[in-house]
Amino acid sequence: MDLKDQLKNLFPDHEVSESDSEESQNDQLWMQEDPLICKYEKRKGKPITIIEGYTGADSDFKQLAKELKQWLGVGGSFKNEQIIIQGDFRDKIMKFLQEKGFKTKRVGG
Repeated sequence: MDLKDQLKNLFPDHEVSESDSEESQNDQLWMQEDPLICKYEKRKGKPITIIEGYTGADSDFKQLAKELKQWLGVGGSFKNEQIIIQGDFRDKIMKFLQEKGFKTKRVGG
């Protein structure tokens, strides 16, 4: 028995409005005014994509890094407030971030 079932038992007449459920879904990532910077570099001869410029909590940015790596099926890491993705995936990453509601800016090349 989860929390919703317990609350229904305590308050059987209460109806859940749609705005309550939408607010809980929108709190996943903190949206910002400044665009995320998506740039391309080569380190030790191998291409990488770097995403930086997130001003929210580190835990949210780490979650975003995890989602990106799973979605692309590649390796990467989160270091020094940057997401580092192995390979040149700027176009795909920018499209993914824009679908999530972020503004993006392409830098380099």
